[in-house]
Amino acid sequence: MKINNPRIWLWLAAAIVVLNGFFPALWIFMTSIKGEAELTRIPITYWPENPTLQNYVQAFREQPLARYFLNSLVVAGFSTVLCVGVASLAAYALARLHVPRRNLILSLLVGVSMFPVASLMVPLYQIFVELGLRNTYLALILPHAALSLPVATLTLVSFFAGIPRDLESAAMVDGSTRLGALWHVVVPLAAPGVFTAAILAFVNSWDEFLLASTLLPAKAMRTLPVGIQLYQGEYVFPWPLISAALVVALVPVALVIAVFQERVVGGLTQGGVKG
Repeated sequence: MKINNPRIWLWLAAAIVVLNGFFPALWIFMTSIKGEAELTRIPITYWPENPTLQNYVQAFREQPLARYFLNSLVVAGFSTVLCVGVASLAAYALARLHVPRRNLILSLLVGVSMFPVASLMVPLYQIFVELGLRNTYLALILPHAALSLPVATLTLVSFFAGIPRDLESAAMVDGSTRLGALWHVVVPLAAPGVFTAAILAFVNSWDEFLLASTLLPAKAMRTLPVGIQLYQGEYVFPWPLISAALVVALVPVALVIAVFQERVVGGLTQGGVKG
């Protein structure tokens, strides 16, 4: 075996990336099916000796995990739909219409996407308290959609710009409006980009903690990231329970990415070469 063979280094790099991505999730799953005594034993066991699902049962008993799951699903689902809808309109305008200072707007979108969430906490909190929206789904759906909007818009602009204008012109000659041409011609042809933007927005909303803990403090309105940290006591860290709750939180994201894997990979690679 020749060490200077490029394929060896390629496979090694791929193995490191896969290991880095899957090992933490695999370790969390292994911890979730171990008992407390086995988990604290020295030397540690890598493979569970007596696998059990009792930690999952206990995780649902100690906290309203199903309610947290539903709240996260509602917030992430609606914020994703809102984000992709608005981003599609914005991206179409930037890609197709004669918008003055287009490059400046795109640069501002890049800049806005880098704003830390912590810097927006105080104004967002005051706005939603004044509007009486604190402890409502809207208090998270609106900021989550807004925070993902720059990245989703930038992703879609590159896809919309690569679609031939003749297709829209043909649709409008047949009587379609410009908005109808967007939804019936441009968006379907840019499906990989739309799926990529949607998954980025969904994952960002699903994992978000800071705004969720501040704007939805009521127990019945908590999302999964906020609810999971409540398993921790002042001096106790029930790692098997926390790991079981984490696995429950990871399942939807893993399923979404697995189902739409081909479109997401296609979207990311195509978006990287179009412009």
